[in-house]
Amino acid sequence: MDAEAVDGARHPSLDERWDPAIRIVDHDPAWAGLARAELRRIAGAIGPVAVRLEHVGSTAVSGLAAKPVLDLQVSVVDVGDRAAYVPALEGLGYLFAPAPESPDFHFFARPPERPRTHHVHVCQVGSLQEHRHLAVRDFLRTHPDEAAAYEAVKRDVAARRPEDRLAYIAGKHEHVRALEQGALAWAGTTAPTARRPPARARRG
Repeated sequence: MDAEAVDGARHPSLDERWDPAIRIVDHDPAWAGLARAELRRIAGAIGPVAVRLEHVGSTAVSGLAAKPVLDLQVSVVDVGDRAAYVPALEGLGYLFAPAPESPDFHFFARPPERPRTHHVHVCQVGSLQEHRHLAVRDFLRTHPDEAAAYEAVKRDVAARRPEDRLAYIAGKHEHVRALEQGALAWAGTTAPTARRPPARARRG
């Protein structure tokens, strides 16, 4: 485990501005298979600590343009037990980028240098952090008009400030916040099982 993970410092990469991956490309049908393969690799490394593994984010929504970075979510038995998953993910080539303000949600990236190809979000199983990514993904999958609106925002922001990750995050912040709120409300009323899908689907 690296020093930042031990002493609670915010990892400096979280505040880096420039990133060649800040570009929006058309949806690639290969993303789903690549995500499944990486989730299997992660499951093999972490073992039963990983209760649920999911492909999330824009690359998990068919037809939605996105940054060419796969977002994966790993729900664990105890997110506070970092020793149970941080060394395993680091052994797979992931950089652990802790943020003290988010003790219940941890971010990993591969490769450690930019541009990256994979992001892994580790959260507590059954938590709001787990549910929000799933809710947004499933909402966009079932609401093509919302997916199209989100794509338009991302393309506009990325085109105006290419490779500027801080401007990209800020430029879509309000849209993402409203999208997340709408998705959580939708999931709470029409998709209560989104919190706990069939076991067959949890690892993929």
